[in-house]
Amino acid sequence: MDTLLTQEFPYLGLILLLILGTLGLPFPEDAILVSAGVLVAHQVIEPFPAFLVVGCTLLMTDLFLFSVGRKYGRRLVEHKTFQKRISPDRLSKLEGEFTRWGSLVVFFGRLLPGVRAQIFLVAGVLRMHRTLFLVTDAVSAALTMGLWGGMGYLGATNITTLRTHMSRIEFFVFLALLATIGGGMLFKHCRKRWKPL
Repeated sequence: MDTLLTQEFPYLGLILLLILGTLGLPFPEDAILVSAGVLVAHQVIEPFPAFLVVGCTLLMTDLFLFSVGRKYGRRLVEHKTFQKRISPDRLSKLEGEFTRWGSLVVFFGRLLPGVRAQIFLVAGVLRMHRTLFLVTDAVSAALTMGLWGGMGYLGATNITTLRTHMSRIEFFVFLALLATIGGGMLFKHCRKRWKPL
């Protein structure tokens, strides 16, 4: 599904996958960002519009989670929709982290796929200032997009380069294999010949 969406409607596909991932469906944010980098490398989408589309969607989905946490507060853990996402114990632990580290929890939280959504929810529960949340999240999102999108771009570029030079690479691999086998046989022969009596 994710491949079909990103191939046929690349920008819309990226938006929908990020939204569905936020709602709990199995579309990891990191994998979507890597896919965006691959699409840029193959010139399916343009870098700047892709950065804007993905960046705005990330901020929108994160703000949604933050707003839900802000609206429901500690009652969040009693809500059926979010009981699987965050337990009372997990909420208490994250509250402790926020008390200790403040906005840095939001900044580094984006790098932790398992707790990313929980951190944004708790930021809302603790009534973190909305502007501070958005600024911290925007900087973190920009770094994440650069990291994962860059990996996708470089990976796709290197694969294309490898395909272009595959025949040459295969030839050198074949030569290296022959040299290894030949060297092994020569070593075995010499060892038998010079074996002390």
